[in-house]
Amino acid sequence: MRVEIWSDVVCPWCYVGKRRFEAALARFEHADQVTVTWRSFELDPGAPAERGGTGAEHLAAKYGTSVEQARAMEQRMTDTAAEDGLDFHFERLRMGSTFDAHRVLHLAQHLGRQDAVKERFMRAYLTEGELMSDHATLRRLAIEAGLPEADVVDVLAGDQYAAEVREDERAAAAFGASAVPFFVVDRAIGASGAQPADAMLQLLQQGWDAKPRLPVVTGGEACPGALRESPGHRRPKAVGLRTHGPLASAAAHATAPLDQLLCGRHRARRRARGAVAARPARPRL
Repeated sequence: MRVEIWSDVVCPWCYVGKRRFEAALARFEHADQVTVTWRSFELDPGAPAERGGTGAEHLAAKYGTSVEQARAMEQRMTDTAAEDGLDFHFERLRMGSTFDAHRVLHLAQHLGRQDAVKERFMRAYLTEGELMSDHATLRRLAIEAGLPEADVVDVLAGDQYAAEVREDERAAAAFGASAVPFFVVDRAIGASGAQPADAMLQLLQQGWDAKPRLPVVTGGEACPGALRESPGHRRPKAVGLRTHGPLASAAAHATAPLDQLLCGRHRARRRARGAVAARPARPRL
């Protein structure tokens, strides 16, 4: 079973969602048969190499709140992350483009080290305050996570994997994913937001149960051939996942780093008592 997760390395809810998904996967009976792929999603595709100011100042300017109110929202996000074992330091944030970070993550996928690099990048930004557009920083972090230095240098020196990043982003748009994290199981079932671990486990089980079970009689002579994907793509089915509180609801509304804090507060007032349905997904490209 294949699970694809669209996220950004600078997204607080994506890091929380990663931890909750990992907790669910650890409890999933068929975890050894699950392949996880991290897909690219830039929360701010037009971001410069580095944006001045603090995260709280940027958040306050974007939504017309005071810096003090923005800092209070950061603290609530920090407290939420701590419940999942994460140590956020928003006062250290250095904001900028994440496009090259996503290119390195595609290299990591090719080399079988994607999850390790994803984890290192997220911790570097949200805990350590690293600038994720800086090539020297990306090179150092990628090497720490197990990538060969020569390969990382080659990728950062050119435009390798740029097309793959853009393809991931086009696929996200085709699925209707305007917020991250966004989870898709076998391109058939989708869920949006940092759902609780129990809800993530439910998603995995529903994805597994939906897999076709075709009896096959083996042993006959056959000529091997290349598998070909059909011209039409399945529309991932939205899954209604029961949640426990407003935070999972807030998770489905990230549109820029820290933006989900404000959006979550608005959505929580409307849906704190209800179930959060997974975002419907549109057909692939």
